[in-house]
Amino acid sequence: MKTKPETKTVVEVANEGLISLLNENVLVFCMNYFYYGKLIGVNDSCIKLEKAHIIYETGAFTDKTFKDKQFISDELYVQNNSIESFCKSPKS
Repeated sequence: MKTKPETKTVVEVANEGLISLLNENVLVFCMNYFYYGKLIGVNDSCIKLEKAHIIYETGAFTDKTFKDKQFISDELYVQNNSIESFCKSPKS
């Protein structure tokens, strides 16, 4: 017998998500690439990274540095619709 699934209330928390990481070094996982830099801007369409790098190879996440990190630009914009996940960077 099918039953109606239990409903849950979703509560939106102000200043959560990317906004909570402003002025932190972040690692952004996108559809094709990973980006690293200081998060200095967030809006409805994109984020802005300062001293941005592209990560071609992370190495083990327990390592203190990325295996292959290439500088891109002093400022890089990344479209929000390409971001899969993000975190405060565990590496430099």
